[in-house]
Amino acid sequence: MLKTALQLYTVRNLPNGPETHFACAAEAGYTGVELLGDHGLESEAMSELLEKYGLEPTSSHVALDELESNTDRVVGFHREIGTKLLVVPFLPVELRGNDTASWQMIGRRLGLLGKTCREAGLNLGYHNHDFEMVSVGGATGLDIILSAAASEDLFLELDIAWAVRGNRDPLELLDRYRGRCPRVHVKDLNPDRPEEQGWADVGDGILDWDILLPATVEAGTEWLVVEHDSPLDPVRTANRSQAFLVSKGFGQNLI
Repeated sequence: MLKTALQLYTVRNLPNGPETHFACAAEAGYTGVELLGDHGLESEAMSELLEKYGLEPTSSHVALDELESNTDRVVGFHREIGTKLLVVPFLPVELRGNDTASWQMIGRRLGLLGKTCREAGLNLGYHNHDFEMVSVGGATGLDIILSAAASEDLFLELDIAWAVRGNRDPLELLDRYRGRCPRVHVKDLNPDRPEEQGWADVGDGILDWDILLPATVEAGTEWLVVEHDSPLDPVRTANRSQAFLVSKGFGQNLI
């Protein structure tokens, strides 16, 4: 059974900081959380919060410049709290490729960083949005990035909804990168929700999860990571998304 985690970006606007965010994830029934770096905490304080709420740190989003400029500190922190996977969550506009060579350069850059992480006992991944789905020279930016880095040095954290927004078939991506997607982001799309930028709680939109969820299993995914970029009610989103996944036989209902 795939386990479920909450990407804490979803609940970033809840008051009172990290403890509230961890409590929300635990109360909704998740067994893991995907971190946003160190959340301003020392490793000991982070470990205490994780233990208090019974949560596993499945992975952590860390900006590329932070990873490159403070590699030892970032790696050390995450090793101390037991996180095995780091993820580059986004590329600023000035780093995005506009031709095959520039996307290849990004892939090699990520691959070198991933090799450094791997040698230190961690693995590095890349989280997609929609801008990497643009075709350049017969391939998309995402495919060029992943082909320019060795699979052991860079995994794909596939964001299913962002892939769909980029007019890419997530089923094809899950099949193409089978064994290279240990974490998959799940959120839904609902064009009738402009107040939430067209995003929706998992199961409350237009995506066909009866097809998508089994495909993540076939791809070798270990954790489904729930995320919503602009929830009006983050607590509702965390709870409804988890309840839906549990109803489909995924995750563990602890509440």
